[in-house]
Amino acid sequence: MKRLHALLTGLLLALGLVSTDAVAAGEPNAPIQFGAIGWESGALTTEILRLIVEKGYGYPTDTLPGSTVSMEVALARNDLQVIAEEWAGRSPAWVEAEKKGEVFALGDTVKNAVEGWYVPAYVIKGDPARSIEATAPDLKTVADLQRYAHVFKDPEAPKQGRFLNSPSGWTSEIVNSQKLKAYKLDDLYVNFRTGSGAALDAEINSAIRRGRPVLFYYWSPTPLMGRYDLVRLEEPPFDPKAWATLTDPSNLHPQGSASLPTKLSIGVSKAFKNQYPDLVALFEQVDLPIDILNQALAKMSEKRQDPRKAAEAFLSQHPEIWRAWMPSPVADKVAAAL
Repeated sequence: MKRLHALLTGLLLALGLVSTDAVAAGEPNAPIQFGAIGWESGALTTEILRLIVEKGYGYPTDTLPGSTVSMEVALARNDLQVIAEEWAGRSPAWVEAEKKGEVFALGDTVKNAVEGWYVPAYVIKGDPARSIEATAPDLKTVADLQRYAHVFKDPEAPKQGRFLNSPSGWTSEIVNSQKLKAYKLDDLYVNFRTGSGAALDAEINSAIRRGRPVLFYYWSPTPLMGRYDLVRLEEPPFDPKAWATLTDPSNLHPQGSASLPTKLSIGVSKAFKNQYPDLVALFEQVDLPIDILNQALAKMSEKRQDPRKAAEAFLSQHPEIWRAWMPSPVADKVAAAL
């Protein structure tokens, strides 16, 4: 029943038919609402933070589902209080809410994270061990893709290539769609959107296992980045004005640019920041080493672990990481609960 209640509440929040005040009216100790993030690193980070907040600080928590942008809008309205992996500054919804002081990005949670357009290394270099010949030996930049659409042939539209975009509803899906136009690739490649992050992973994994060429958007931290030899294609240097045209889906003349330099933070609402100074102090100290996080994500993926179970394992195996984020008495409570 609790899960059904959360799903129904999330739907009502997304439709704007209920507010946080209404949710909390009958619950004096209403749980802190975390966004239910759909990709692996976000899901794991969410559960790591929830366990610490619950076991160390004694606050109840829950999650509400939604797309990236809808969760940012909900955060600005305090319908959500926390987004555990916020790529701050990516979407107009976040930028506008941040300017108004409705949302805040806390900390620098995963350093050296990256995103971009990738191909398997064997597309460029070949792989003699698997008897794979290089099919795009001169591929280095996104501009080069104009010459290689035939290599990444779309099975449903063989006269075009296929670009695996983010799922619809992700901010990166808008940016990638605009980049296809900016790089004059929109007529050469099918802009293929999978239904979820898991479906995107399945498409990429399937192609790589079969040694097929595949062109896709991806990011780190993720298990995929540590599992395969991938090459990120070069883009023009980041330009703020060009970036503004890429985040605006209504802009008819987008300009090419590398994505905004990556900084992962914990997004919180204004009300949360004011109400929970102890958790704000915690979130500002969160630092997840990317190599260890990628390893944890790989285990979670390979074992098909529930993110909650993977978070428990992470906390049990790496106390040297998370104890530094909080006072010793709080850390002792977390350790005792594990």
